[in-house]
Amino acid sequence: MAVAYFSTWTTYGTWLPGDGRGWFEGGRGWREPDRRREFAASLQMTADAVTLTPEQRRLVETVIADHAAYRGWELPAVNCRTNHVHVVVCAPDRSLEVPREQFKSWTTRRLKEVSKGERMVWWTERGWDVYIDGVEDLAVVVQYVLEGQ
Repeated sequence: MAVAYFSTWTTYGTWLPGDGRGWFEGGRGWREPDRRREFAASLQMTADAVTLTPEQRRLVETVIADHAAYRGWELPAVNCRTNHVHVVVCAPDRSLEVPREQFKSWTTRRLKEVSKGERMVWWTERGWDVYIDGVEDLAVVVQYVLEGQ
């Protein structure tokens, strides 16, 4: 049984399919850069890419901490960057993706409120989640999230 989950998701438009850094395709794994695919994805965007301000980043971290506390989940680490979020959460008896999806939903609601509805889309679809199986691994991941950015 996992001791925690490590989740990452990106802001809208900042890591498109085909990205020059490589990218992850659901069900197929890590993919090499593909400029044509990246260009095609950019044409499908419905809004500008999101770069979070320091105030928005603090808000995201606060909402995640508040929601984890409300659910009774331990939150060893959260780090919101300008274009992505990392979360380490202990959420027993929950599916791997449930905490991430709830964090994304609640942060979207609050970001929409403070932006007075000027932006509707904040995050990319889905995200990346892995199980953390031991306390040693947990310590390494928490250190990465808090200090390795």
